Amino acid sequence: MNEKHMQYVLTVLKEGSFTNAARKLFVSQPSLSQIIKSAEANLGAPIFNRNTDPITLTPAGQLYVDAAKQITTISTNLTKQIEELSKEEFGKLRLGISVQRGMDILPYVYPRFKASFPHVELELHEQGSATMERSVLEGTVGIALLTTAPKYEELIYELIQKENLVLIANRNCRIAKEIPPGTPIDIREAQNETFVCSRHGHSARTLLDSLFITREMKPRIGLETISIEVGKKVVETSEVVMACPDAYIDNSNPETSPYCSYPLLGVENPRHFYACYRKDLYLTKYMRGFLEILHSMKDSGTPV
Repeated sequence: MNEKHMQYVLTVLKEGSFTNAARKLFVSQPSLSQIIKSAEANLGAPIFNRNTDPITLTPAGQLYVDAAKQITTISTNLTKQIEELSKEEFGKLRLGISVQRGMDILPYVYPRFKASFPHVELELHEQGSATMERSVLEGTVGIALLTTAPKYEELIYELIQKENLVLIANRNCRIAKEIPPGTPIDIREAQNETFVCSRHGHSARTLLDSLFITREMKPRIGLETISIEVGKKVVETSEVVMACPDAYIDNSNPETSPYCSYPLLGVENPRHFYACYRKDLYLTKYMRGFLEILHSMKDSGTPV
């Protein structure tokens, strides 16, 4: 299997069309089509169904792609193993992480990682959880830090911290005036409140929507945001409530806090915070070191 052919086939599959793939690869569409035809000639069978939108794989194409991914993984692992044999602490860690988690974690992890591995580059891929899992499967990200429920057999989900969903309410909201902070509640206690919500696709929104469905609630949503930090700031200044993981808030409910927090009852299939990587990925010394630093955060009392 030709390495260039593999790269082009995988790009066409990822982008969904020859037009998009040609743009991504900075080649003309006729050139790309010719390369794919060469790959199919070498294989002895068509790789793509060209009459579907987006483009799909033939049975032979699926076998080709599966083999290409295995070859890519073997090549990547070989490179990492040779790096360690040479006893040189050089390399690159491609890390998938959300912007919100990056704000919380990187100020702690980055200086410790660079002190231990000064010649290793840390390359951030700032994405949402669902996108990160696909990136790990495709090999574009080595380790992803995400809140999820494990669902891919090809991946290892290394638990970093368990999370619970809580409701935070501005102190001027009815619920904050009537129910003592820290009291576990059913989401129906907030059915007359205005919600600030994470956008669809965020793990907190997925859990919240499932609660709305099971409780047959039609909530009043005043604002949607991709940032939990933005939502918290709005809750601090407005008579609204928001559901978010407890890792992002101060659960001690000090009297000086502008909001109260309440653990939510009835959450099914909770999602926790994991470091995620492929089962067949060779973990270098600096990758293992990164994971050890990450685990040390909880031992030190630093919020994860």
